[in-house]
Amino acid sequence: MAINNSSSLFILSWLLAYCILTYSANASSKSSNKTSTTSYPRQGNKLMNQIDSCWRSNPNWASNRQALADCAIGFGSSATGGKYGSIYVVTDPSDDPINPKSGTLRYGAIQTQPLWITFQGDMSITLGNELMVNSYKTIDGRGARVEISNGPCISIDGVNHVIIHGISIHDCKPGRPGMVRSSPDHVGHRLGCDGDAISIFSSSNVWVDHCYLARAADGLVDVTHGSNFVTVSNNYFTQHDKVMLLGHNDAFTADKSMKVTVVFNHFGPRLVQRLPRVRHGYAHVANNKYDQWLMYAIGGSADPTILSENNYFIASNDAKQVTKRETTPNGWKSWKWRTTGDIFLNGAYFVPSGYGSTAPNYLKSQSFVAAPASSVPALTSDAGPLFCVPRQQC
Repeated sequence: MAINNSSSLFILSWLLAYCILTYSANASSKSSNKTSTTSYPRQGNKLMNQIDSCWRSNPNWASNRQALADCAIGFGSSATGGKYGSIYVVTDPSDDPINPKSGTLRYGAIQTQPLWITFQGDMSITLGNELMVNSYKTIDGRGARVEISNGPCISIDGVNHVIIHGISIHDCKPGRPGMVRSSPDHVGHRLGCDGDAISIFSSSNVWVDHCYLARAADGLVDVTHGSNFVTVSNNYFTQHDKVMLLGHNDAFTADKSMKVTVVFNHFGPRLVQRLPRVRHGYAHVANNKYDQWLMYAIGGSADPTILSENNYFIASNDAKQVTKRETTPNGWKSWKWRTTGDIFLNGAYFVPSGYGSTAPNYLKSQSFVAAPASSVPALTSDAGPLFCVPRQQC
């Protein structure tokens, strides 16, 4: 078939336009790859934060659950949990603090070898006494609706490399004094826990992500007694008084080495104080949404260092100040407390203090770039457990 000059010119013009468009798309893609630490991929039309974008868009997340361990940021980013261990499936919601049965949560949590603990289906667990989680464990609630409630809750005590993900932990009660098994070979007498939802005591490399935390007898997340390298992220906190304590007491100077990252959390309605409260150590509080605290949001004593970066603060009608120091009059003025890039609404305000750097000085493996505060409502909109379905994006 003959082709006239006019048709040839049209075809050549169309090919030239196609090549230009293809090159532009490829260049844009390469540019995006170069700045992946500060861009937040969308799932459909959804903006996701840096942790979630690491795994949620993969429909095969359930066939490689341990990949989640590579997604943490901040000081707890080295927490491996059960990444290098087998999958252990919880099939039985019952609990025996002294002689736990195979198939129960406690039986998996106390083992000495690394384990990635999952759940056969939706499960409501009431513990007979505090759950002692051994080193190199992940408790992963994805794919099921898992609740630990109406009894003592989780103790991470003197261990390393623990990940808690996707669990609802609420209405926690104090534990009674008595015998509790902490490993297959050890049963010891416990004095009774205070009723924290998650107690991190003298432990390191811990990551708490995408949990629902509410209404405990004591704290929701407490990090004390020399614990270090902790990240608390993507959690939904609500209906509680003393939410998060970082540091045991003013006299416990071992907490000076404590480093905690608090990022992408939603501090929801009916929270009173300690979002968090810091003693001695360092806290990087970034990209969190604060909804109308009733007393204060960020507090502390004993000269901690706090960097509040790109958070979204909405004050209640009764409490406007974000900060609270507990010390002698003017004794806090040298403490390094800084705000940078935060958004303050409904009269919220932050009182800074001190001189010198408050940078977190992350290692390369811990480092991240905080997103603009204006994006925080979107980045925290899925805080709390996600309802994930295997073979689908979460």
